[in-house]
Amino acid sequence: MPFVLSTAFEVPDISYWALSPMIVLLVGAFVGVLVEAFAPRPKRHLAQVVVALATVVVSFAALVLMTGDQVGVTVGGTVVVDEATRFFQGALLVMGLLGLLVMADRLGGETADAFTPMGAASPGSNLEAQAARKGWATTEVFPLTLFALAGMLLFPASNDLLTMFVALEVLSLPLYLMSGLARRRRLLSQEAAMKYFLLGAFSSGFFLFGAALLYGYAGSLHLADIAEATSTSNGNFEGLLLPGVAMVIVGLLFKVGAVPFHSWTPDVYQGAPSPVTGFMAAATKAAAFGALVRLFYVGLETTRWEWDLGVVVIAALTMVVGAVLSVTQTDIKRLLAYSAISHAGFILVALIAFDVTAITGVLFYVVAYGISTIAVFAIVHLVRERGAEATHLSQWAGLGRRHPWISASFSLLMLAFAGIPLTSGFTAKVAAFMPALEHGGLSGTVLVVIGVLASAVTAFVYVRLIVLMYFTEPTGEVAVAAPATMSLVVITVGVVVTIALGVFPGPLLELAEQSSVLITR
Repeated sequence: MPFVLSTAFEVPDISYWALSPMIVLLVGAFVGVLVEAFAPRPKRHLAQVVVALATVVVSFAALVLMTGDQVGVTVGGTVVVDEATRFFQGALLVMGLLGLLVMADRLGGETADAFTPMGAASPGSNLEAQAARKGWATTEVFPLTLFALAGMLLFPASNDLLTMFVALEVLSLPLYLMSGLARRRRLLSQEAAMKYFLLGAFSSGFFLFGAALLYGYAGSLHLADIAEATSTSNGNFEGLLLPGVAMVIVGLLFKVGAVPFHSWTPDVYQGAPSPVTGFMAAATKAAAFGALVRLFYVGLETTRWEWDLGVVVIAALTMVVGAVLSVTQTDIKRLLAYSAISHAGFILVALIAFDVTAITGVLFYVVAYGISTIAVFAIVHLVRERGAEATHLSQWAGLGRRHPWISASFSLLMLAFAGIPLTSGFTAKVAAFMPALEHGGLSGTVLVVIGVLASAVTAFVYVRLIVLMYFTEPTGEVAVAAPATMSLVVITVGVVVTIALGVFPGPLLELAEQSSVLITR
């Protein structure tokens, strides 16, 4: 039969208002690229900061002003903007704003202290030294952050696997670059960027191959079509389903740092600039869990009996490995990396309960954890010895006596990570564990027990650090960088939110509950 090209072309229905938060971010990123190319070098840093912050604020305003008749399925069904999407996007924009403030802080110098004066220069080379003498700055991190943030906003809004893959790459590629731009310990930073890139590319390959298998099974990449195919399957292509599901899930679990796909996490957290680490730890986890919510509850919910046991095992391993290995760490950033791994396990406990209350728990947890995490890494960025970040635990001895307010803020955030009552961490863990107890059956109960035990182990780690700061004699000349106005604003916001969500969690829990309904078509 000869191939006949159809003359009919169907124009996709596009709601530009629904896409406006992402469009604004992309436009701002392109403006940042033009600023990088044409603005005079002495004025470039201020211009980039203003453009980046204004872009995020306008994007958030567009999201808030969006009305009910402007949301829904758009771009030919490939993007869905529902209440859950808007919640994730709003949280990501808030985290992006806080992350940009920390990145922009100059700490009393002429340039942003976190980043190398010339990313293209070899570590320790004459070219790098010359760039430092001239006061150059790597200001391209600001448009890169906006590009990554645009991909993060698209990730939980993706209604088919191809769009999800595009979002995955758009958010990942800028982060690979930003991880290698640390001002000090440049070789460690570049090693972290290389590991992140190679393992990230490997996980993207898993995702893409899994998407191809699911396309062969369902004849479509749309999540709703995959769900329909699984419920009406005649068994002809059943052998493609489980391998495809497993590979797609692996690609997404890599982004949240779940075990055994976590090996990149401690190295990248340690080597990347601390402001980038904070932004990546908070925002990437939120975006990836948004995509997992969409994938699990829209595309794969009808087949969960075939694969949910594997995710249960992964959640248990993630909590145990993250908690146990955090005990052995001597570097504060690696300790926080393993803490982040255990928190990914806690969120997975809620995710696989498969109930609307589980979505509420995930939404609340990513906000509570994300804002606290950015504030924690802002503090890590400020604590220094002889100009360099004091990341070894021994350097934090006696910090509470010299800098009581910074130490008190850090202690509060550590207690929140441990899940101590009257902090956001306690409320978040209750919101995550209760759906598993009520709707997760035996596996959910077992995971909650493991989660409580893992929380006790991590609490020991956090309390040990607090004791080190307040009850140990100082051994070095550690100081807090000053002035650090924007970083102090971020730390203050983190502390206030941590207390507020622990004492008055009702408004955010109610908003998360209202945002837990997904569009499934």
